[in-house]
Amino acid sequence: MLKFLLPVVLLMKLKDDWKSAQMGLGLLSFLVGLSCFHNMYMYSLGFNLGMDYVSYIMVYLSVWIMFLIVISSERVKMMNNFSGMFILVNLVLLFSLLVTFSSLNYLLFYIMFEMSLIPTLILILGWGYQPERIQAGVYMLFYTLSLSLPLLGSLLYIYMKEYSLVMMLSNLILEVSWANSIWYFSSVMAFLVKLPMYMFHLWLPKAHVEAPVAGSMILAGVLLKLGGYGLIRVLLMFQKISLNFSSLWVSISLVGGVVVSLLCMRQVDMKSLIAYSSVVHMSMVLCGLMIFSWWGLMGAVVVMVGHGLCSSGLFCLANMVYERVGSRSLLVSKGLLNFMPSMGLWWFLFSVGNMAAPPTLNLFGEISLIISLMSWSTFTVMGIMFLSFFSAAYTLYMYSLSQHGIFVSSLYSCSSGKVREYLVLFLHWFPLNMLILNLNLVNGV
Repeated sequence: MLKFLLPVVLLMKLKDDWKSAQMGLGLLSFLVGLSCFHNMYMYSLGFNLGMDYVSYIMVYLSVWIMFLIVISSERVKMMNNFSGMFILVNLVLLFSLLVTFSSLNYLLFYIMFEMSLIPTLILILGWGYQPERIQAGVYMLFYTLSLSLPLLGSLLYIYMKEYSLVMMLSNLILEVSWANSIWYFSSVMAFLVKLPMYMFHLWLPKAHVEAPVAGSMILAGVLLKLGGYGLIRVLLMFQKISLNFSSLWVSISLVGGVVVSLLCMRQVDMKSLIAYSSVVHMSMVLCGLMIFSWWGLMGAVVVMVGHGLCSSGLFCLANMVYERVGSRSLLVSKGLLNFMPSMGLWWFLFSVGNMAAPPTLNLFGEISLIISLMSWSTFTVMGIMFLSFFSAAYTLYMYSLSQHGIFVSSLYSCSSGKVREYLVLFLHWFPLNMLILNLNLVNGV
């Protein structure tokens, strides 16, 4: 693992040289891509760090999204808006994510899980757009921290019982009882907020709307996956208890997903709409993880990767429109096909990806999740039916309202897109559609 962590630390020295940091992250993502060449269960072991398939996929996603963030945040460098500090904050965030995903110790995982919050907060407060970013930052901080403290208590209690916090080694599988149920809830809640589950999702749209493009991309691309990854790791100990509460989580997620889908249909802020659509996708992931089936786990991992790439690309597109039009409102930035014709194709491709059409990863992931939910209970078909329909509906609403219509006459003509922007969009789209050709990687989870 040190071969991934040391380059990130060394890149922090190059924070004032934007191009070198960009090249370094590109080479690092290439290096991470080369490392998965065998089928061993755990590898790259040492220093309490190591990877299996799920953590490898998440590490690769983190490095890739961070590489794309630096390319798409060129405006920070152009405006000379503390670009050195911007690179440093992003690299610290990447470091904390890499350690989180490759940690073999629950306490180290918890510390790094919480540490990733600080750079994200600095990104929102330092490079956000409106004065409301302070409120959004406080929302995010307190939602996450207030429910993380019980998790720390739970981990310390596990240490007291088992004398070890090493993942995979503790034989602790708890029996069903009232005390153990409280213990289970205190362990799981921190990840449900991060995921975010419906009812704990209020911090997410605020954080997305106020964050700069880098903050939105890392939030949608990687930070939401911390919740799903944490559940995969922690639920090993609570299998018997969690099965008792499966129906609770699935019903909240499906009903919440439909409600949030309806909420998406009346959003006028582009970023807000994409943020709420993240809640819908993650509710499906939560269903897959909580019913303990192979299809559920596989579908959840695939949807996490697909959503990370697709949502990040949509935030990129929204930012490109914002930089030209000066507004994220769908009422002001409509008729973009007349204004930026070449971008229309990318809007279409990412919208199609967002509604899980072939050949995207989202399609395979959602089919797997639907299979797992249907085999768990045929009654869930009602929720899945509405959720799938409204997912397509709000994506079409976003696409048609932004691309069609007469554009505002106050807009002046400008470039349809720079090569850099098309490169970022292509690097989001290519893995999203091509990884479906090699799903053996995910099947080996």
